[in-house]
Amino acid sequence: MAGGAREVLTLQLGHFAGFVGAHWWNQQDAALCGPTDAKEPPGELCPDVLYRTGRTLHGQETYTPRLILMDLKGSLSSLKQDGGLYRDKLLDAAIAWQGKLTTHKEELYPKNPYLQDFLSAEGVLNSDGIWRVKSIPNGKGPPLLTTATTPKPLTPPEGSIRVWSDFLRVHLHPRSICMIQKYNHDGEAGRLEAFGQGESILKEPRYLEELEDRLHFYVEECDYLQGFQILCDLHNGFSGVGAKATELLQDEYSGRGIITWGLLPGPYSLGEPQKNIYRLLNTAFGLVRLSAHSSLVCPLSLGGSLGLRPESPVSFPHLRYDATLPFHCSAILATALDTVTVPYRLRSSPVSMVHLADMLNFSGKKVVTAGATIPFPLVPSQSLPDALVQLGGATPWTPLSACGDPSGICCFAQSVVLRGLNKACHTSQLTPGTPLPSLLHACTTGEEVLAQYLQQQQPSVRSSSHLLLTPCKVVPPYPHLFSSSLSQQGLVLDGPPTGAAVESIPVLGALCSSSSLNRTLGDLAKELTKLDLRRWASFLDAGVEQDDLEEVLQELCSLAQCYQGGDSLTD
Repeated sequence: MAGGAREVLTLQLGHFAGFVGAHWWNQQDAALCGPTDAKEPPGELCPDVLYRTGRTLHGQETYTPRLILMDLKGSLSSLKQDGGLYRDKLLDAAIAWQGKLTTHKEELYPKNPYLQDFLSAEGVLNSDGIWRVKSIPNGKGPPLLTTATTPKPLTPPEGSIRVWSDFLRVHLHPRSICMIQKYNHDGEAGRLEAFGQGESILKEPRYLEELEDRLHFYVEECDYLQGFQILCDLHNGFSGVGAKATELLQDEYSGRGIITWGLLPGPYSLGEPQKNIYRLLNTAFGLVRLSAHSSLVCPLSLGGSLGLRPESPVSFPHLRYDATLPFHCSAILATALDTVTVPYRLRSSPVSMVHLADMLNFSGKKVVTAGATIPFPLVPSQSLPDALVQLGGATPWTPLSACGDPSGICCFAQSVVLRGLNKACHTSQLTPGTPLPSLLHACTTGEEVLAQYLQQQQPSVRSSSHLLLTPCKVVPPYPHLFSSSLSQQGLVLDGPPTGAAVESIPVLGALCSSSSLNRTLGDLAKELTKLDLRRWASFLDAGVEQDDLEEVLQELCSLAQCYQGGDSLTD
């Protein structure tokens, strides 16, 4: 890879993971489509960490996600399984064949009107049948569209979003999509509901070999593979797929980082007891087995709890979202993910996945929590010290790991990223001789301000912090979630609304090894202990033994004990 990038291979396992992944890749794509002035210095984030270069059969240079995704039959809607970058191989074979030809065509899903407009605007399919996709001039810099002008992105109507492929703007490589044909995405029958079903999928030679072939394809072209990031549904049978996938990665690619993001949509209804019990069991089995084979595991959810009792979803002062819509929830989680993963995607002085995990997971603490302030509240006339002082002594971010109220918890280690603030506001702008409102106002760099603030908040905590100028892009198809009190750059207006759509935002994100996991994991184990499994024999029938459940309960309790309150590690 150009510039010696430390490559990461992304795995997306499950349908909600597909929603989060679609927003994630759309945000990466929006960041790539910025100005391409040759005099500009390279961006702070290195896209080659996540993307790979290639060529179509017609010699067109491409830039596509280094991605393997698995989902169920019926989940792609009108998206082709080969991603659409290459001409249809069967069509090429038919052209070469000179004899009589009979074509049998399966009825296609209607293409989402948003994607029809998107493809038409980008002109990706020419009359000669060649896909016109993004190319990289001289193999350097961000990719450009081959059309003369970049079309204004369109926002899909929310009622039109049924599956993640309905709003994915990014072209995928033919080796990216792996469909599990034995289970259905829609309908009541043939669903991938239980952890054991998911585990059994990657015990079948057909699916195991397909995954291994794709892994080898992507890994062998990497110069320096730092590891794997896995977006995995925790609430359904994909938790079992993720467990087997991480086991495979640990066995075959020892020494590489494996960071797993366990994704949970919300909220849920008490009126669906079997679905809720399965969600609880899948989450427990997933967290235990994924943490055994990953460098780090982080549950991500807008829900208030992992347990059976529903709690209100989290709220953000400047966001208006519908917690019942995966399209909304996944956008927020993708924004948090785009921020907390910054350390191992930096162009200059990156922190490797392995080092990030080592900093957070000492003493068996393989599970971490996430939090984010979306957007970070800054008034245009304020400095960063002003904004941080205004936050007060409370936890500055909204919890995103369904671990309940963060007040009164002990943090053992944390990685914090603040992005999207203009350099002019990083330090205090007070005139000389003015009394300083706080120690933060005495700092001479933004990095020092952020580090000093974290030190004040948690004096004995091992902290790593990064401050970036690069904001998080939230252009369509990102949903309209922002209040009218925000500017186009996501700053809090101190005057009347301008009416301009928000296009980018500053975000504060954090990963924490937190004592809140003691309560959360312990409560999860207690709820499982109370279950009468004879009522849920179908979960055991799916390939999990009673002994497996007892083992998971013990490991869950042991994991919870790692997070008992006490002095954090500071040496």
